Amino acid sequence: MFKRILVAYDGSRGAEAALEKGIELARLCGAELQVLTVFRHYSMLEASFSMVRPDEPEQIDDAMRDYARDVADHAKARAAERGISIRAFVKNGQPARSIVAFAEEHGADLIVVGSRGLGSLESYLVGSVSHKVTGLATCPVLVV
Repeated sequence: MFKRILVAYDGSRGAEAALEKGIELARLCGAELQVLTVFRHYSMLEASFSMVRPDEPEQIDDAMRDYARDVADHAKARAAERGISIRAFVKNGQPARSIVAFAEEHGADLIVVGSRGLGSLESYLVGSVSHKVTGLATCPVLVV
């Protein structure tokens, strides 16, 4: 049925559920499982609205990238505990668009996302990542 499943994973409770479902589906279908963690570039515009202004914003990007790698590694370990081998990737960008672009580039025939992630106020103002992914994706999307 499915040959390549992509799980969008940010470490949230919803993403954990999506990962579990992705592992289950990969096992049932004999599909390749990929996990993608997306982090957003630290914006000086966003910092201008904040009370905290870092001296070196590029270090924040490094910290965010390192955290995203840790999150992706955690997903890999969780899948390995269940006997499933996965490939984990980390990308920088707008989450929904990055997830859909990655799925298209890597030939995913199913995207699995959590219904709620680590998004902030932005999700209330412009919509959740899962909602955007369902609207942008050209392959089926399973929202867990």
